[in-house]
Amino acid sequence: MLVSQEPKIGKIAEMIEKSLMRVGKWVEDQDYKGYEPFDGLSSYIRPLVSKNLFLERILQQLVRQSPVNLRPLLGIKPRESTKGRGYMAWGYLNMFKVSKDPIWKEKAFLCLDWLDRNKSPKYMHHSWGNSFDYASRSGRIPKDEPTIVWTSLIGQVFLEAYELFLEKRHLDVINSIKEWILSLPREQTERGLCLSYIAPEQSSIHNSNMLGSAFLSQVAQITGDSVTRELAREAMLYSCTRQLPDGAWYYGEDPMNHWIDNFHTGYNLDSLHRYIDASGSSEFTENLKMGYDFFKNHFFEDSGCPKYYYNRMHPIDIQCAAQAIDTLVLFCEEDQDSLKLAEKVAAWTIDNMQGDDGHFYYRIYPGGIKAKAPMIHWGQATMFKSLASLLSMVVIRSRR
Repeated sequence: MLVSQEPKIGKIAEMIEKSLMRVGKWVEDQDYKGYEPFDGLSSYIRPLVSKNLFLERILQQLVRQSPVNLRPLLGIKPRESTKGRGYMAWGYLNMFKVSKDPIWKEKAFLCLDWLDRNKSPKYMHHSWGNSFDYASRSGRIPKDEPTIVWTSLIGQVFLEAYELFLEKRHLDVINSIKEWILSLPREQTERGLCLSYIAPEQSSIHNSNMLGSAFLSQVAQITGDSVTRELAREAMLYSCTRQLPDGAWYYGEDPMNHWIDNFHTGYNLDSLHRYIDASGSSEFTENLKMGYDFFKNHFFEDSGCPKYYYNRMHPIDIQCAAQAIDTLVLFCEEDQDSLKLAEKVAAWTIDNMQGDDGHFYYRIYPGGIKAKAPMIHWGQATMFKSLASLLSMVVIRSRR
């Protein structure tokens, strides 16, 4: 155990490590398989609604929102997740950074190799998406159709691995991801451009655009590619010039996307932070400060409970908890209080949303009703990564 070897670390770190080990064991015992919030169209009753987008959305939302896990009744089986593997690898790498135990490197490399083998079969370059069909107001995204969100986040893991070990095979994947992102449609405007959420058609969403921008900026830092660097800047310019006066971002500029939630705001802030670090530019520093202040002041209860929306707590969602911890850890150099808040969020989440078997619950609805379905990336892998990130930072701080 890592904490037992660090005499300066307190009880909160012991709780975090114990929780981390429990959820990690759960994922490995399940062979990295579980459910996902939006996997409802994998049901055997899907053919009854497959020609009607509205009915598909109802089925998907019924499965997603039900406090009772309907999936076994509807023939929806646990499955592997590319983003889940990516987040597990990220957590393993965080643990290796502070422990230097080769077991963490071995586990991370096994996940990265699996991701290399399981890229989307639809494109030559590396990219990843869902293992199931998805339906929304904007239309359908079929199984294996990559998104820039999943691809950029998995790309971050390969960047982390390359920074640690300088493996050429990881750099090859990074460059392949870059090529896929460069091939995406773009919305060109007078104030920057927006990278598309998906490849088949333009879909302008802030968190996906900023995730792509951050990844491209980091690649440009490694390769010195000025074209990639400028594209990253133009993408970040699009989202930063559309930041609201109070520091928030809508999910997207289309009126149907005018909501402000916790974890997408966290994606935006993480991406902008990484863009600034990689580019060395101070152009968007004020945007970062405004966004972080809004995030910290609007998305947390005094107890440490993470709110879903900036103006509403419920549903209390495990993805919000995981991303909040991640973002707070990333900002601990800028904000001396962020690490304590991250510990507070982690403690609340462990106390209220982790089951006896180690897996984290999906949601808590009004009235304290808990949806306990074991999601694989949305909850288990994201919490494993965020707890590993938090624990590693606590250990690093204790050694100073």
